[in-house]
Amino acid sequence: MSLNLYFLRHGQTAFSRDNIFSGCGSDPELTDAGLAMAQAFAQSYRAIDWRAVYTSPLKRTVATARPICEAIGKEMELRDGLREINYGQWEGSTVEDVKRNFPGDYAAFLSDAARHPPSGGESALTLADRAIRVVEEIKQTVDDGNVLIVSHKATIRALLCRLLGIDLSHFRYRLACPVASVSVVEWTAQGPLLTVLADRSHLSETLKQLPGT
Repeated sequence: MSLNLYFLRHGQTAFSRDNIFSGCGSDPELTDAGLAMAQAFAQSYRAIDWRAVYTSPLKRTVATARPICEAIGKEMELRDGLREINYGQWEGSTVEDVKRNFPGDYAAFLSDAARHPPSGGESALTLADRAIRVVEEIKQTVDDGNVLIVSHKATIRALLCRLLGIDLSHFRYRLACPVASVSVVEWTAQGPLLTVLADRSHLSETLKQLPGT
């Protein structure tokens, strides 16, 4: 049996709904819709034989992981390395505000997020470095089976880029990761293989159609 890593992005928050920069410096709760997304995931995925559940310690990821942990009777493993990117001075701002207040930094970030972090924030390189250490820990601890990783949009995309050999400079433009989506990486003899990207089939049509990023 191979090792399968399931990457679950947290459910909807008010910040994701309104397209506001929300990194590790802000900690919004899930909306009612976000809680419903977490319950829907648990209902659909509870029958999988889970070896472990790892999650970012932020409120939105813990709340997303809680229903599946309760359903399968496992404790979640909190890992700081799975927290969201640090958006620095952009935390809590809209894209329009950042364009107006930090035009140079924003343009550089869009062109090469790997090496040009948000103003006072964290680069994608630094993000991937800390997050990949959690994956390495998991691989040393769990040699096969299914492991759930509950994390954030930028963190999951940076991790997938690092695992698949995709240039981190464009991590924002190569892989989709909407709220409550699931991506799966299987470890084969040739290395990491992406078998599922941004699946949301566990959500109702109503939840899928809600605004948010």
